[in-house]
Amino acid sequence: MTEDNKQAESLLPYDRWTEEAMREVALKALEHVGVHGLPGEHHFYLTFRTDHPGVAMPNHLKARYPEEMTIVLQHQFWDLKVDRDAGFVTAGLSFGGMPATLTIPISALTAFWDPHVRVGLRFPSAEAAAKPAEEALPAEDAAPAPMAEQGEDGEPKPAAEEGPAQVVSLDAFRRRPTRD
Repeated sequence: MTEDNKQAESLLPYDRWTEEAMREVALKALEHVGVHGLPGEHHFYLTFRTDHPGVAMPNHLKARYPEEMTIVLQHQFWDLKVDRDAGFVTAGLSFGGMPATLTIPISALTAFWDPHVRVGLRFPSAEAAAKPAEEALPAEDAAPAPMAEQGEDGEPKPAAEEGPAQVVSLDAFRRRPTRD
């Protein structure tokens, strides 16, 4: 890139404003579903930092997912609420047949994905807060994190892969155009 083509450094926080707008889209979707239920075939994958201050979840899940976890809001969840004043999302889910309520700070959310309509959003500030800047991976180098899948009984089942969580790149879930 030459000096003439170099992008000027912005004195306005466009990155932050863009992320806030995307986070607002995810929160509106969660609020809508909390009040009206899931319409049609819509369902959500919600990824969050489990090591973020304020996350409340059962200890056995925290031990299994010490850094990041993805939950599926599809068939068996209840009491989905977004409390903007307190800054939390709460939901009841069943893990291995055991009910649990998760309390997730809005600032801990790292990704939102509705596979029915292929809408995916990433929130890099939550990812960056968890890692020093020199360790953060660019999105194109990131491998998808293990997702919680639905069991035959419709309940989310924990991802089979264990180990450190990785940054979710939603590009892996987008459909590629087919050639005719």
